[in-house]
Parts: sequence; C-alpha cells; structure tokens
Amino acid sequence: VEFRLDDDNVLWQDTRLVVPNDASLREALLTEAHSSPFFVHLGSTKMYHDLKQHFWWSGMKGDVAMFVSKCLICQQVKIENQRASGLLQPLDIPVWKWDEISMDFVT
Repeated sequence: VEFRLDDDNVLWQDTRLVVPNDASLREALLTEAHSSPFFVHLGSTKMYHDLKQHFWWSGMKGDVAMFVSKCLICQQVKIENQRASGLLQPLDIPVWKWDEISMDFVT
C-alpha cells in the first residue's frame, strides 16, 4: 500500500483520501454515505465498493458491515424479516362471460 502527502499535507493512498482514526468522523462519513437521499440505504457490499473508490482506512470493510447491520431501517426491510404473502387462491370458472371480474394489485 503506497501513501503520499499532497501539497496541503493531506494523506492519500493512491487516489483515495485516507480517513483519520477518528470514530466520530468515520461515523459521520458512514451515516452520510448510507442514509443521505442520494444513497438510499445501500447494503454493506455496495456501500463498501462505493466508499472505497474515494476513501481508505484500515478496517473499512468491517466498519461498513457493522454500520449497516445496526441500521434499523435496513433490518426492517430485509426480505427475511418480511411476512410471507400467502398462497394464491384459485378462482371459480364463471358460467357466463363477464360474470366475474378480478384484478391483481402489486404492492
């Protein structure tokens, strides 16, 4: 891993900005990347791949996974936490055309 300082004394790892070992700064960065209107609660893999294009810190992948696992909204909408919709029920075959009309709704 190659690091360099630019003219403003900012530390870079190749083309990625090195984030200091500051928990509140990293938490703010993760919150912005995960909960802002532009990112809409990405999963940990997608969020990590997006962040690693611009930022670097030791243990970033684990921090991202831990952050997403603690997100209440993400846990509520995960597919395994959703109730099953139930089985489809067959309709009786009508005797006359247009005797019965049905409609499916996708929600």
